[in-house]
Amino acid sequence: MDNLLDDIVAARHFDPFQYLGVHADPFRGSRLHVRTFQPHADSVTLLTGGQEYEMERIHRDGMFCSALEPETLRHPELEPYDYQYRISYHSGETRLINDPYRFPVLLDETDRYLFNTGTNYSLYNLLGAQMGMHCRISGTLFRVWAPNGRAVSVVGHFNGWDNRVHQMRVLGSSGIWELFIPGLVEDELYRFKILTADGGCIEKSDPFQFFSETRPRTASVVRNLSRYQWHDEAWLQHKQNQPPYDQPIAIYELHPGSWKRDPGDTDRFLTFKELADQLVPYVKDMGFTHIELMPVMEHPLDESWGYQVTGSFSVTSRYGVPDDFMHFVDTCHQNGIGVILDWVPAHFPKDPHGLARFDGTALYEHEDPRKGAHPEWGTLIYNYGRREVSNFLIANALFWLDKYHIDGLRVDAVASMLYLDYSRKDGEWVPNCYGGRENLEAIEFIKHMNSVIYDRFPNTMMIAEESTSFYGVSKPADKGGLGFGFKWNMGWMNDILGYFSKDPLYRRYHHNALTFSMMYSLSENFILPLSHDEVVHGKRSLLEKMPGDDWQKFANLRLLLLYLYLHPGKKLLFMGGEFGQRSEWYCKQSLDWHLLSMGDYHRQTKDFVKRLNRMYRENPALWQRDYDHRGFSWLDLEDQDNSIIAFSRSASDPGDHLVCLLNFTPQTIDQYRVGLPERTDYELLLCSDSETFGGSGTCDCRRYRAIDEAHARAPFHTTLTVPPLAGIVLKPLREEHRP
Repeated sequence: MDNLLDDIVAARHFDPFQYLGVHADPFRGSRLHVRTFQPHADSVTLLTGGQEYEMERIHRDGMFCSALEPETLRHPELEPYDYQYRISYHSGETRLINDPYRFPVLLDETDRYLFNTGTNYSLYNLLGAQMGMHCRISGTLFRVWAPNGRAVSVVGHFNGWDNRVHQMRVLGSSGIWELFIPGLVEDELYRFKILTADGGCIEKSDPFQFFSETRPRTASVVRNLSRYQWHDEAWLQHKQNQPPYDQPIAIYELHPGSWKRDPGDTDRFLTFKELADQLVPYVKDMGFTHIELMPVMEHPLDESWGYQVTGSFSVTSRYGVPDDFMHFVDTCHQNGIGVILDWVPAHFPKDPHGLARFDGTALYEHEDPRKGAHPEWGTLIYNYGRREVSNFLIANALFWLDKYHIDGLRVDAVASMLYLDYSRKDGEWVPNCYGGRENLEAIEFIKHMNSVIYDRFPNTMMIAEESTSFYGVSKPADKGGLGFGFKWNMGWMNDILGYFSKDPLYRRYHHNALTFSMMYSLSENFILPLSHDEVVHGKRSLLEKMPGDDWQKFANLRLLLLYLYLHPGKKLLFMGGEFGQRSEWYCKQSLDWHLLSMGDYHRQTKDFVKRLNRMYRENPALWQRDYDHRGFSWLDLEDQDNSIIAFSRSASDPGDHLVCLLNFTPQTIDQYRVGLPERTDYELLLCSDSETFGGSGTCDCRRYRAIDEAHARAPFHTTLTVPPLAGIVLKPLREEHRP
């Protein structure tokens, strides 16, 4: 018993409940001993049954004890015991508390077993800091996984950051530590202090924290996520009945800290509430269907853009509290806008308060740096083969879908997860058990994750940012794929931006960059991105990638955006691209909104994107058969000399199609033949060269009649004037509109 007492006084015991709280003394009859360790107390009084008992100090460091008859402590409704402590502290303060060591184990064996087998998918309701009531007493229940720790304590302002006061107990072989602290309320700061196997002592933020201090401070914050009243029932019902594959999806990608700043204080981020008031109306007016947010999980370094996450379950405090983010998502949904989050299960940073060597060992990562470290990024790789780590990540994905009603997750850096030799030289990686380079554990994790998510949230958009030719990224896991719903078409983005950066005089020699993507466009469910990665680090903005003078730059940009919307696949455009941002994106300053008032081109480009979104949403031919070979047909792909392509997009309804022609040079061509799939009259639906959008206004007429003569790959054709650096879209003329 003396050794046990010494271990608890030194905060190095795995189960302080063996000594603290109420215990029978087999050597002293039926009397019960009540013990509490209060290292900052002058005296402690035990209160029970309307009586007060001065407790005896039995250890100089603050261990107090009282011996009472059993009936003194029992209460029929508060089993097993009912008592409190009145503590007089050295500071002169007096406080009345309930004993954390009077409560039984609260995590049942089934939940522990499911966690250790990697299948406790609602883990976010169990671990971390969970506010609630036990034995009719309110407080906060703390749990943390630290299987190799010798002892673990909860520390915070409420106990002077002293790890002796609130020592946790480990729940058997599960590796989970637990302690319920009565009276602990929302917004309390806390950390876990862990005594490691080698005798060291480390402080860690809670891996399951729901909120935290604003960087550079790192303490976790107790937070209630059950208070917000949602009003998006209609959206959720609609989403449940609408699979996204045959729906229009135009995504506005943005960084919430730099879309716009407070004009009165450019160093201040807009809050999520302010973004709800300003961003949502803007996106709705522009006609985008979804917002994709770069990571909003807590991260220490602004320059990481959120991709080096230290709080996977925590909305970053940069933009407000969790309820504010719920309000933002709710506002999006009430305005018919979906919300997608960038999510990072590929790696995590080495910050000492985070997951790195969490309990003094390589717990979330691999011990071997050839498996567990990213040499390029200076981060650590999750150990996907460890079932508890896999469970942590799957529960995290489900958490955002469940608690925050998120509509999709864009999974970052999937290629780095799939290959053991990613960004490594020979000798710097370990082959799999078959001698190959594929990360079999990560592949199994991804399949497992996607299967669980689609089972629980069927129409979620699970999107892979994956840059290789790995087979079946967006094919179901039970059919040999990875199980994602969509894949970013990184190849298309690279090819098309490379093509547009070339002088039009030389584009004829790179014609295949326009056509090659159609050869594999049905191999995956593609999203076509023009993303943030392409407008940073010296790559220049979309506008400044374009050759020529200002008129040609904007004409090229309009043509690029038109091709984005006409090409099969869902759409994504990074913020600023819609109005021709001139400077590269920088995460610490606002977009250059003043450009909209400094010349017509920027305003006209914004109007053009708004018109594109309207055309896109109103014409099923542009989205209904994105992943069906019947949705796209070449009309002419061989006019390399003129750098012109023509194709048709078709919807499910017979006759519902569009004819698309794009000219990638500044030449105007009169009497140009373009193939038509049907013998009918066509009307001009859109011309990117319209004067309204800053073009030359070369489009020659509004209606075109089919000529019964084949041309290129089409059975019919018409003639028209091809405008410079522009595209036109023709639509069959409805019967009621014909003369």
